[in-house]
Amino acid sequence: MRTILDVAVSFAASRSASRSAARLACALSVMLGFALSASAWAGAAAPISVGVIAAVPAASAALPAPVQVQRVTSTGLVQLPDGRLLAPEFARIAQRGELVVAVLGIDQPPFFETREGQLSGLDIDLAHEIAQKLGVKVRFDRDANSFDGVVNLLATGQADLAISKLSRTLPRAQVISFSTPYLRLKRALLLNRVKFAQLAQGRAVPDVIRAYDSTIGVVARSSYAEYVTTNFPHAQVRTYPTWEAVLKALDSGEVTAAYRDEFEVKRVLKRDPTASLRLRVVTLDDLEDSLAIGVSIADTALLAFVNQFLAERTRRFDISTVLQSTHRP
Repeated sequence: MRTILDVAVSFAASRSASRSAARLACALSVMLGFALSASAWAGAAAPISVGVIAAVPAASAALPAPVQVQRVTSTGLVQLPDGRLLAPEFARIAQRGELVVAVLGIDQPPFFETREGQLSGLDIDLAHEIAQKLGVKVRFDRDANSFDGVVNLLATGQADLAISKLSRTLPRAQVISFSTPYLRLKRALLLNRVKFAQLAQGRAVPDVIRAYDSTIGVVARSSYAEYVTTNFPHAQVRTYPTWEAVLKALDSGEVTAAYRDEFEVKRVLKRDPTASLRLRVVTLDDLEDSLAIGVSIADTALLAFVNQFLAERTRRFDISTVLQSTHRP
């Protein structure tokens, strides 16, 4: 029996075949393609004869899985396969099954630190609570080696939230959104007593601080690397990769002052009471450092959710509770 393709080819090749015949041959070939697809889809046992072309078993003609098309309402909500209507960011998180949270790769106890292979801390507790409210697991991305790096992970869409002892600053607010603060700290200076006495030459501490023009150390790519240029415009700023490196420079007299939040400054003296013999704390009561949760600038519904979560949360943080947390077992 002649096949469909044999008929088409013979007809197109005949002397009387015209341009219309060629079109007919092409159409018949397309029909044949549909027939093959239908055969493969149905798993037909009898192959279709295609002249010299061998029959193709149904198993080798696997088709891609059907793509689930999400329904989007006129208000922008996404309808999930289970029927739930969610804002796009919640739909993304729900379908992924996890909340991705950016956290600095360098431990900052008691906010986040690795103990016996487990990540724990105040910020980690916040992340787990939010994930629980959303009904998903939490995954921490610790690829960033600086606080600005944490912001970048969020700004480039690699995380849903940033919960990482993150200070609210104007430059950061240009690329991410911030929640309401979950902890408000004062900014503070830690002074080398000998170096500062040489600088003061009998002047009152507030007078020296207001016109401070000596050396001051800060952590590079942190909020204080930004604050220092505004708060102490005449200071000789030295940046260091870590807070430990800043403290080392302070102890050696390489810098006269170190600039950071009151928690980190006071914790130095709490860990080593003898440090007060060579170091002095000056808290700047009129300058605040607000810690907040970072949210993608496009995820307005998620930002509202986080703010509501913080408002309803009964456990609140302040400098006293945070200092006490440094001795948690």
